[in-house]
Amino acid sequence: MLIIPAENAVNWKRPPWVTLSLIMACLLVFLFYQGGDDQKLEYALEQYIDSGLLQLEAPAYEDYLQRAIRFEGDQQSVLELQEFQQLREQDNELWQAVTLLMDREYYQYLQDNTDIIWAPTERRLWLEQRTAIEDQWISQMSAFQLGLVPAELSLYTLISYQFLHGGWGHIIGNLVFLFLLGFTVERALGPGRFLVAYLVCGALSGLVFTAFSAGSQIPLVGASGSISGLMGMYVAIYGLQKIRFFYFLGVYFNYFRAPAIAMLPVWLGKEVYDYWFAGATGVAYMAHAGGLVAGAGLVWLLGKSWLQVKEEFYEPEPDEQDARFTAGYSQAMTSLGRMEFDQARRQFEALREHYPERSVLLEHLYQLAKLRPDLPAFRDRTTELMSDALARRQPEQLVSVWQEYLSKGEAHHPLAGEDHNRVLFASLKNNDLKAAEKAFERMRTRAEPEMVYEACQLLVSEFDKLQMGPKARHYRQLLQGLS
Repeated sequence: MLIIPAENAVNWKRPPWVTLSLIMACLLVFLFYQGGDDQKLEYALEQYIDSGLLQLEAPAYEDYLQRAIRFEGDQQSVLELQEFQQLREQDNELWQAVTLLMDREYYQYLQDNTDIIWAPTERRLWLEQRTAIEDQWISQMSAFQLGLVPAELSLYTLISYQFLHGGWGHIIGNLVFLFLLGFTVERALGPGRFLVAYLVCGALSGLVFTAFSAGSQIPLVGASGSISGLMGMYVAIYGLQKIRFFYFLGVYFNYFRAPAIAMLPVWLGKEVYDYWFAGATGVAYMAHAGGLVAGAGLVWLLGKSWLQVKEEFYEPEPDEQDARFTAGYSQAMTSLGRMEFDQARRQFEALREHYPERSVLLEHLYQLAKLRPDLPAFRDRTTELMSDALARRQPEQLVSVWQEYLSKGEAHHPLAGEDHNRVLFASLKNNDLKAAEKAFERMRTRAEPEMVYEACQLLVSEFDKLQMGPKARHYRQLLQGLS
């Protein structure tokens, strides 16, 4: 059974560049760096069979498995012994050689017990031939160069193993999950922190695998530990919020909704159960479990500091925002058409809380407030609309709104001196000297003396620049009176 979160869709207007780069890196490594592994293995198998090592090692391998069955009660060894004996009966030298060459635990067993297994002559032959194959071919394969070998743990392999894969099925499966999970987590954390968290989860996953496979010579490769970390981060980010999950069972698939964090123990329990009871499947279950815990743990420990989720992550996508806005706007306009003004005002106000950047909402609220110019709400909406016009660099609208308020609302609730001063500055920038003078006359009775003095200086300077002597002298005389 497969269960993965599927709460979000990809926003291709803001592509998940780090996720796509990780996918591309894994593909390039697989195609160009790991592409030579098959040829190296082919040469190793050819040399192994030609050297006579198969005849030397095959009986020792059967004894090795029988000892594991007799002294350790290893049931998996029973199956391996039966399969190998069947290969010998079929005289299938190639797959016998593959089995013996790639069983790294068996190779370590041979190294530790060479003196006991063979006579001196056979021992010398084995050391000479097997060492040559190991040095020339096996050790040069990508899994042994950059894979994570628990018995030879190193810092760089905790990172490098995350970009290696064991075959096309392995890499395609991992990269599909990397994309499905990565674009959401990258959007939540931001590109830089996402990349660091991804690699850290992979490294911690590798350490957990090493702890449960101490001394093992079998290399770990693949991004599945890092991807499990993404799954842990994904559900930890949403916490108790109900999100959508996709599940696949046999030939049946569907979606369901559940608290995000509720799936963490389900996934973790499955990995632990498979580790103990699934047998030798070649899947690093404890690496997956370690990644899940690492991802969720990082978000819980650092979610209020370094790994804090970006605020815009919880906002709807632009298309969804547009759809919501259109629906709400239509309802408000319907109320307006029915002349249900109070209802329309409340609807426009609710919309503006969510979409403060939409100037059209403020304009509607201004028009509704204008129905009662005697109330303070009209003055408040006027100053808001004037500020919005100034921010959008629309001085004509600023002056127009100001003039309308002077005719309808100024007698009830006068504007502040600062409001008239903004009109004066905007009018001068727009070369509307008549409006500027009118704004100055209004602010003389409302503004602080210092503000009036500065405005008067500005008018003197402007009229001097335009060579309008009488106007300049008039305001210069006013300036002397203000001083």
